[in-house]
Amino acid sequence: MPTDSLIRVDGNLTESVWQRAEVAGNFIQNFPNDTMPALNRTDVRMTYDNGHLYVAVVCFDKNPEKRFIASSLRRDWEWDQNDNFTVYLDPFGDRTNGFTFNVTPLGVEREGQMFNGERVAPEWDNKWRSAVKTFPDRWQAELMIPLKSIRYRKDPDWFLMNFARHDLKNNQRTSWRRVPIAYRISALAFADTVRFATPLPNAGPNISLIPYVSGRLDDYRGEGGSRRLAGGIGFDAKIAITPSLNLDLTVNPDFSQVEVDQQVTNLERFEIFFPERRQFFLENNDLFANLGFEQSRPFFSRRIGIGRDTNTGVIVQNPILYGARLSGKIDKNWRIGLLNTQTARQNSRGITPQNYTVGIVQRQVFTRSNVVGFFVNRDGEGASPTASRYTRVAGAEFNLLTDDNRWSGKVWGHKAFRSDLEGKPLESAAHGLFLNYTSRNLTLEWAHEYIGAHYNINDVGFVARRGQWGFFPQAQYTFYPENNRWLVSHGPQLETTLYRDLTGKLLDRELFYGYNFALKNTMEFGGGYYNLFTYLFFPFDPTNLGGEKLPASTNYRQRGGFWFINSDRRKLLTLQAEGWTGGFFNGRNTNAQAVLNYRFQPYGSFGISAEHNNIRLPEPYNSARLWLIGPRLDLTFSRKLFWTTFVQFNNQTNNTLLNTRLQWRYAPVSDLFVVYQENYFPSSFASKNRALVIKLSYWLNV
Repeated sequence: MPTDSLIRVDGNLTESVWQRAEVAGNFIQNFPNDTMPALNRTDVRMTYDNGHLYVAVVCFDKNPEKRFIASSLRRDWEWDQNDNFTVYLDPFGDRTNGFTFNVTPLGVEREGQMFNGERVAPEWDNKWRSAVKTFPDRWQAELMIPLKSIRYRKDPDWFLMNFARHDLKNNQRTSWRRVPIAYRISALAFADTVRFATPLPNAGPNISLIPYVSGRLDDYRGEGGSRRLAGGIGFDAKIAITPSLNLDLTVNPDFSQVEVDQQVTNLERFEIFFPERRQFFLENNDLFANLGFEQSRPFFSRRIGIGRDTNTGVIVQNPILYGARLSGKIDKNWRIGLLNTQTARQNSRGITPQNYTVGIVQRQVFTRSNVVGFFVNRDGEGASPTASRYTRVAGAEFNLLTDDNRWSGKVWGHKAFRSDLEGKPLESAAHGLFLNYTSRNLTLEWAHEYIGAHYNINDVGFVARRGQWGFFPQAQYTFYPENNRWLVSHGPQLETTLYRDLTGKLLDRELFYGYNFALKNTMEFGGGYYNLFTYLFFPFDPTNLGGEKLPASTNYRQRGGFWFINSDRRKLLTLQAEGWTGGFFNGRNTNAQAVLNYRFQPYGSFGISAEHNNIRLPEPYNSARLWLIGPRLDLTFSRKLFWTTFVQFNNQTNNTLLNTRLQWRYAPVSDLFVVYQENYFPSSFASKNRALVIKLSYWLNV
């Protein structure tokens, strides 16, 4: 029902409309038992006016002597590590895309875009408000969601919605509409219709400008370079073309505030995939980033804004001059995504400007499935950093998602076009198929892919291996014992990876047999056995330290065991640990990884992560003890002021990294960042290079 009076968002719920509004209650468990009512009662009410959607929730608490679990006061927290209340919105009713808004008992907010029926991208940011009040027997909240912040069809008189509560201190996930335990509680397949007494009004024009100014000091004198001081100015803009279609613009974007990728121990023969973190590329990112499979993406936005310094051969950042992205819904059945960016020229480094264009059309078919067509183009100006002046990729995909969430999958075919690929139609193509079946107890999965030998797209996409067939079947069975005081579930799982070349020759085989346990106190543990076969089709040093390489055309059989354990995550002190030991190429390796974390809630946490590899190979090949150690401090002085610092010592890369970042959110979605980063030689702690960045941005609604 619409409100007939002004709602003061203070968490008190004293307005008369809350007394008259219908109550969504009787929450039922999703975990640990999806047939039982919630231990703690949750009541939800909703109303709206010309500009906002309001949600009020009362979360009752039968055991207030137990403190709420709160990782910190930082926005965009991890859902499963905090007590919280969540709203899931599907404005178009396609049960595939939507929005989520969350709040903790401490009043800390989180929002995200939903895609693929249940996945949430928490990187999405928008303006909304909430307030929380706590009492001895409950906590309650008011959420005010501007209609301008969400995308919806014209004159809607209903949304699909679900409400969820994560009662972590009692290890329960509950929801208004029942979601079976085998599925994520965010699954929109189980959302229900919420009707409005009158259609929601058109949200009207929605234009936001986010200008920024920045300053940066770089010091490369430890590497024989110089010191450079530079400033920057630019802006982002968000323009709602329609209530469901958004145009994003960026001019001279600056991503210096984005947390640096953390170092990893690299024992792989192939390029490692790091996810996109830059804000401009994240909204509606499922349209652009989920094409193909994770190991074979036809478009990978992190390729934009890098270039190879022809003087040193090193990959370096190259400024983006501008970018434009049009994305969203045309109607219930059609989504589109258009992206264009232009990078700069750096004559001193031999880096030429590049233009990237991506076009995607998605058409919903059946109830929740869709068909996708796309085109990716990189076009260089003048000399290109690759053998071809341009790279183009086109393809089509079918994504399957059934009404009951039991079946999901996709089938795709892609083709690369370059001037050096003419006359090679199959060698420059790729294909994949994925099919998943999930029931209460059984999960079965089949996936395979074909990657042509000349599918050369790594200047616009990400392909780990070419000229191969890959097969990835998996199976898992989960038992849910009844009336067990300590055990939630247990069961076996099998994971298989097979790679063969285009003649059928076996290149890699990985078999993992495991058994896992989940306890009612949130603890998890398990272990298993692995059996590997590896054929080297190029020389390789397994330590990646530049030593003697194992020769090409040799193969290795490796066997061993693996284990993992995660302690009760409700405790202030938590431990996550895993490892494996056994055969490693022509020798052995013992690997152990652990993260020990202490939470001094709600003001943050201190943790230490460590990974050790004890690699023993016969002479003349490298043996090595590899260490990656990193303390991390997260402080949240308030809901507006955050400080994060981490250090990483990595003897594989002979580097120690320091990164510290201060963020002050002085106004809604408006920030001041101060970021300092330095790389050292581990033996002497002499500086290699350092950088100091100050950036100020402001979100302005026009």
